[in-house]
Amino acid sequence: MTSPGVPLDDKPSATVRCQENPSVDVTFCDRFSFDADSVHYAVELRAPGLTARVDEVVAWIWDSDLTTFLEELAAEYRGWDGERSWQTNDRDLTVSAVFRSGGHVGLTWSVRPWPQAVGCWGASVTTWLEAGEQMTSLAADVRRFLTAEQP
Repeated sequence: MTSPGVPLDDKPSATVRCQENPSVDVTFCDRFSFDADSVHYAVELRAPGLTARVDEVVAWIWDSDLTTFLEELAAEYRGWDGERSWQTNDRDLTVSAVFRSGGHVGLTWSVRPWPQAVGCWGASVTTWLEAGEQMTSLAADVRRFLTAEQP
């Protein structure tokens, strides 16, 4: 389930919670921009025993967009074979999607800051959502987060 939000500090955010285990979630937050060509934001992963955060994920206006990837998955609510994936240009955020019988999509969110550096770390969590309405809602929430006006 997704929950768009404006937390108490009035900063835009979007959170996706795992339908099967609500203690597993991914939050997009702390969005900022230096210019009209990109949006920078943080991604936080949480699961029992895990909290991981990457501070400067970059979405470029000319790049393949996360929201487009999520919207395409939502449009195929009847399912697909195999795994589909998307990643940022810098490869610090990767999302893999699988379809499971019963109409559920498993999204594995992986963060890895400085992926080219020696000794870097990585973390991932998987959220399960209903293929139709919950995926459509997630895509809309992420689009709103990435395109919201700066305060």
